[in-house]
Amino acid sequence: MKQIDLLWQEVRDLSLGNATAVRRLDSPPAPLEFLRDFVSLNKPCLISGAATAHWPAAALWRDRTHLTRALSSSSVTVHLTPNGRADSLVPIDGGSASSSPPPALCFASAHAQRVPFAEALDMISRSSRESNFVAYAQQQNDCFRSEYGPLARDCDGHVPWASEALGSLPEAVNLWIGNHFSETSFHKDHYENLYAVVTGEKHFLLLPPTDVHRMYIEDYPAAQYSYIKETGEFKLEVEEPIKYVPWCSVDPYPSPENLESEMAKFPLYFNGPKPFECTVKAGEILYLPSMWFHYVKQTPDDTGLTIAVNYWYDMQFDMKYAYFNFLQSIEYQPIHDYTGTEEESEDL
Repeated sequence: MKQIDLLWQEVRDLSLGNATAVRRLDSPPAPLEFLRDFVSLNKPCLISGAATAHWPAAALWRDRTHLTRALSSSSVTVHLTPNGRADSLVPIDGGSASSSPPPALCFASAHAQRVPFAEALDMISRSSRESNFVAYAQQQNDCFRSEYGPLARDCDGHVPWASEALGSLPEAVNLWIGNHFSETSFHKDHYENLYAVVTGEKHFLLLPPTDVHRMYIEDYPAAQYSYIKETGEFKLEVEEPIKYVPWCSVDPYPSPENLESEMAKFPLYFNGPKPFECTVKAGEILYLPSMWFHYVKQTPDDTGLTIAVNYWYDMQFDMKYAYFNFLQSIEYQPIHDYTGTEEESEDL
């Protein structure tokens, strides 16, 4: 559908300034500037180190002794998967995605268990392919305030300039602790997201909401991992009664042996405008606008951990939301495989 193809590029030209990188700010913006230039335009930005330089966490959270001492009486929720891909698509029967014919896929949620913080940190540190599990502290649901309360004095409870611009305090504040085996598949959130990295780095792939058809969103049966500690094995079961989860089908980093088949299945993604790539380093904050699709990987620091705090502010369900729902409801029927235009190739 040519009009939708053109929309992908026009959004980049008109709203995002035809940039290939997320705009970087050297200091936190004034509330009015943030609202006018980024929130109202649904446009991401990256705020440099001055944003969190005053946080005690910037120094203290590199010290595991501080973390374990502060949380010595706390139990936290840790999520376990066999490969570090929680909330992602996996073969129902545990087969290989490269098998022929391809196996049916399900939306798999991690095995979640509550353990003392010191045990959770040890599990995260030991996570590897050899350990047969990958542990990730990614509870969400306002977990920073509900499970990690003793660390609250180490960082701000909200982002002041964002709170003033958005006219509210965050709906939820979450803490994330993992290593390089943990990653998050393409998805979107109905929140204005301020994502602050404290240790290590986070690597984001970003696509605006107008690129929804390029995500090949389909309904997949929900499934749940169970981890049997005695055997060190995982069991994956489709939930009963069956319920379906709409999820993005694209894996932006297919294995070399699957690359050709993935490109053939998802040409709108692989042949369309490139996603924005953004690395958020320790001390930086990414403003991730509501409904932007994002895929996240991470690199730990020399302590072996990546730690981040994110602030979810309620989005405004306004005309932009109505436009997005309308666009998503349009069935995309390409006349031919999307290969991009000459102008797009030159721009990218």
